[in-house]
Amino acid sequence: MKGIIGKKLGMTRVFNEDGTATPVTVIEAGPCVVTQIKTKDSDGYEAVQLGFEKMRRKSATKPRIGHLAKHGLAPRRRLAEFRVDDPGEYQVGQEVTVDVFEPGDVVDVTGWSKGRGFQGVVRRHGFAVGRRTHGNRNHRKPGSIGQSATPARVWKGRKLPGRMGAARTTIKRLDVVQIDLEKNLLLVRGAVPGANEGVILVKKSNTGK
Repeated sequence: MKGIIGKKLGMTRVFNEDGTATPVTVIEAGPCVVTQIKTKDSDGYEAVQLGFEKMRRKSATKPRIGHLAKHGLAPRRRLAEFRVDDPGEYQVGQEVTVDVFEPGDVVDVTGWSKGRGFQGVVRRHGFAVGRRTHGNRNHRKPGSIGQSATPARVWKGRKLPGRMGAARTTIKRLDVVQIDLEKNLLLVRGAVPGANEGVILVKKSNTGK
């Protein structure tokens, strides 16, 4: 299983041997604990559930407390599943650390993008703005959005103003640049979704090298 739950810490850069700089995102990857093992016989598919970051018992819901208490585990703030080929290789309570990856791996990173609130079509969809001279009053409006008598309505799916961001987003095919086993840090090339301190999922890319 090449997958782990982590926390985005921020961006920085590392220098290669030839002196070129590589922009990287620093991820606190784990340590995670195996909280549940799912098999075809019991659940219809094979997967391993991981828990990340301990939380106070009074802040956890009763279902979460009960789910983890069955195995003698403390409440975890984030739970996530990762598909595996052989769940028999894992056991509940086993610790999963950043060493499941190595430099050169290609990963997909999933997180929640930053929320931008209600935005217009220029920022949300990249519409062009209108002229700002000669009496033009149409600067940032979307323009015509429907037809006349037929069909006398607005088609679904039109690009219009609305809520932007705060959506589950996956950035694919990011290269693992460095790993720090002592600090549980994973450095991946490029940017990943979400704000700093946001929880993200890192797993090996199905379209990797």
